[in-house]
Amino acid sequence: MKQSILLKSLFVFCLFTVLVACEQQKKKVINFPTTDLSAENLIPKPLKITPTNSAFGLDKNTSIHTSENASGFPEVGQFLAEKIKWQTNLDIPVNTTESPTLERIIFINQSDSTEISSKEGYDLYITQDSVILNAKTAEGAFRGVQTIRQIIPEISNDTLAENKMWLIPTGKITDSPNFEYRGSMLDVARHFFSVEDVKKYIDILAYYKINTLHLHLTDDQGWRIEIKSWPKLTEVGGRSEVGGGEGGFYTQEDYKEIVAYAAKHYITIVPEVDMPGHTNAASVAYPFLNGNGKTPKIYTGTQVGFSTFDTRKDTVYAFIDDVVREISAITPGPYFHAGGDESHVTKKKDFIYFVSKIDKIVKKHGKRMIGWDEIVHADIDTTAIAQFWANEKNAKLAVEKGLKVILSPGKKAYLDMKYDTLSKHGLDWAGLIPVDTGYIWTPERYVQGINKEHILGVEAPLWSETISNIDELEYLAFPRMIGYSELSWSKEENRDWENYKIRLGNQAPYLDKMDVKYYPSPLIEWKKSKYTYKTIDKD
Repeated sequence: MKQSILLKSLFVFCLFTVLVACEQQKKKVINFPTTDLSAENLIPKPLKITPTNSAFGLDKNTSIHTSENASGFPEVGQFLAEKIKWQTNLDIPVNTTESPTLERIIFINQSDSTEISSKEGYDLYITQDSVILNAKTAEGAFRGVQTIRQIIPEISNDTLAENKMWLIPTGKITDSPNFEYRGSMLDVARHFFSVEDVKKYIDILAYYKINTLHLHLTDDQGWRIEIKSWPKLTEVGGRSEVGGGEGGFYTQEDYKEIVAYAAKHYITIVPEVDMPGHTNAASVAYPFLNGNGKTPKIYTGTQVGFSTFDTRKDTVYAFIDDVVREISAITPGPYFHAGGDESHVTKKKDFIYFVSKIDKIVKKHGKRMIGWDEIVHADIDTTAIAQFWANEKNAKLAVEKGLKVILSPGKKAYLDMKYDTLSKHGLDWAGLIPVDTGYIWTPERYVQGINKEHILGVEAPLWSETISNIDELEYLAFPRMIGYSELSWSKEENRDWENYKIRLGNQAPYLDKMDVKYYPSPLIEWKKSKYTYKTIDKD
């Protein structure tokens, strides 16, 4: 199989090399200016960059070709063509040999090279005539495409050719991720966010090589996912939110649309149903679930810890089995997040009993359970994953029990914390997190005794108590989320605040073109963009 892939790739590459060589003889030689690929504003920073100081001229005579019979590769090529159109207004053909003016190619190639160390790794070779992206999988090719997108300049150089040309620096990039799991969490329970809002968030996350979006779908204030066997969850529990708004929910078709859109961007959706605490909305819909001895009522506040499921009723577990079954059936990813945090009114022995039962239900439906770090006190399988957010002792206990850990320390990675005392949105219970504080920490050594081999990855949660629309979401998420992408992708030796803050400032043109209402931190010198028709909040 590998030999077949290699032979096909070599044949296709040789064919296009000949075509390019012929065309090069027909056209006049272009004297490209000196470039430096290593000075490009790439985020996250690649593993290794070797510049060769010339340029590839992206113009209307460029075409994209892919390994056609490799699963997902033609689609990645089409994705790149769409993004080039968005960035430059160039229509670049994909997998066609009909162009009479073929001069330069972008070749996205399935490779079995031993230099590519992971499924998300890639090699990128850029010369004056070709851009060759090698990857073992379409997922790796997709990550490499984000690098190509980032090195296409904002404006063209009209002086080098009769037609507009975007000059891409030449050289080689070798790259692969530091952590397997690189995520963000979005709380759609406290305030609801539409399918289109989530899609836009996915667009930006994918650009920075994030591969996981954790959706916090249920809480005291609202239940946001349709469960067909328990319709009142959304009919009743989905009609409220913090502050008394109308709430909302995703039908299963809506959720499938989000999952499919994420999959196109090689992002895994992790659904969370928080339990046994944070369950008031479910108990309002079905009071038999309630375990705190009080009559459940619609709740629109922000205090936590007062709700719990009844952990000793078989009917509660039958309900949970239905919920996990229906959501798992429409979630192709390997994970199911079962919450487990801040269940203050659940007796400890009941909490331990409950989490142990839920772990078995999640495994029964073919998923690995993720839970907030409190779950480690239960008798759970080593396939479960503990998400460290508050208690270092819990994180260490997870490692002692053989569990992998996701790092989401509130003091460093919570996107809902204010940047500073003047921030319009956010909380401050974990402290203020300006852009530098969010970046300057080392996940591999953040908790003593938890080393890289124990860490599945890094996730930055965005709780929505203080935000209610996409503009406010973007204000808290960006630019900090961009830094978390580098902390989770780039090797420790390649992470440096002084270098990063320059590259971050140069992300402004992309963020402006995407109409992202990011917080323009005064710690960063933001590049002025030609996209002046977009506005951002400068307060």
